[in-house]
Amino acid sequence: MSFSPLIDRLIDALRVLPGVGPRSAQRAAFHLLERDRDGARRLAEALVLAMDKVGHCNQCRTLSEAALCALCNSDRRDRSVLCVVENPTDVIAVDRGGAYNGLFFVLMGHLSPLDGIGPKELGLDGLDARLAESEVKELILATNPTVEGEATAHYIAEMARRHGVRVSRIAQGVPFGGELEFIDAGTLSQAIADRRAY
Repeated sequence: MSFSPLIDRLIDALRVLPGVGPRSAQRAAFHLLERDRDGARRLAEALVLAMDKVGHCNQCRTLSEAALCALCNSDRRDRSVLCVVENPTDVIAVDRGGAYNGLFFVLMGHLSPLDGIGPKELGLDGLDARLAESEVKELILATNPTVEGEATAHYIAEMARRHGVRVSRIAQGVPFGGELEFIDAGTLSQAIADRRAY
């Protein structure tokens, strides 16, 4: 069944969210229209504002409203250690564990030649320049333990070694095929603490 054009457009727009199929989008649309129009307006306003104001940190590439995110701007972080993660949610997961106090570099994905994602798309030229000119002594590879994540880690490890930077990989506790954002803080904290040379 087709609804009015505006309702169909709302349902279609809600389907851009991960895990939201046609029926979930329809339920959400009708909930907002029938029961929470004020919430829908707040959601629309927050979406527009975030799309206009949130960009990427100039140093680590995570999502940020400022040129430098709060972590990169902090004088309490250990600048000699850099943790490479795939996504901004991974930054939150690693930092929440409390075992890590260094800086981050966010790839915004992983190497995937079939999808047209190479070193340039991941900003690896920026990481290479950062390793060449900064005080980084250790690079922790915290890419997801998937085939793509491992290939990305290997590529970055070779790049770091060319600059004489010690390379380590997060340790056990992170299951192969898992994603960091879904791992509990204790497991992730232990994985960071028990990292190994790569």
